[in-house]
Amino acid sequence: MAVVGIIPFFTFALGTWQMKRLKWKIDLIDELEEKLQLPPLKFPSKINLSVIPEFVFRKVLLKGHWDHAHTMIFSPRVREGVHGVHVITPLVRENGSTILVDRGFVSKDKIELLAQNQPEGEVEVLGMIRTSQPRNRFTPDNEPEKGTWYWTDVDAMAQHAGGDAAGVQPVFVEEIFEGHAGEAATLLDKGAPIGRAPTVDLRNSHLSYVITWYSLSALTAVMFGRVLMRRRRSPGKKMPRFG
Repeated sequence: MAVVGIIPFFTFALGTWQMKRLKWKIDLIDELEEKLQLPPLKFPSKINLSVIPEFVFRKVLLKGHWDHAHTMIFSPRVREGVHGVHVITPLVRENGSTILVDRGFVSKDKIELLAQNQPEGEVEVLGMIRTSQPRNRFTPDNEPEKGTWYWTDVDAMAQHAGGDAAGVQPVFVEEIFEGHAGEAATLLDKGAPIGRAPTVDLRNSHLSYVITWYSLSALTAVMFGRVLMRRRRSPGKKMPRFG
């Protein structure tokens, strides 16, 4: 009886906690959206790694040339229902350190065309600053020695590209694609990487949790109320014994 009485309060408290988490996540997404609207940054020649987390989702404008020899292929990836990979290539910046750039998505059927889409010479890249992505327990280990990558471990990726000895800093940027659907289809057909959209893609499931916990609280409160009413109607009635 006591347990049934506690459950409505416990689930209500969880719902309230998730409501606070929902507000926090909405505020965070709004803050990141505002960052995304700011003019692109330009990195200094040597990047202060300690401040990178403060600039996540900020646009950045880069110039340099690709180090195709250290390109990393990340799989599996999906874009609008199409299965494929992401192509991450170090960018050797002019008068600066080398950083890692996710050039974007290539469909599984067009991977063999990737070698034909390796721009030489100086390029200009518009991207957004990101960090290592959390890995869930179902994600396999990366195997750099085999060229097998599943999740973005920026430190390991920088080491694979040459590390400090080669002037590579563990800084990760995702290239932005701002073209229309027709351009995207053309790139997809050519096997050229397609960058990401300039949007904040943080997962926000707190509203569903709020609804779940408050619903459970209401349901168990009704159940507890009905138990109390039954006991009041038959105060002398005892539960049957067995054995």
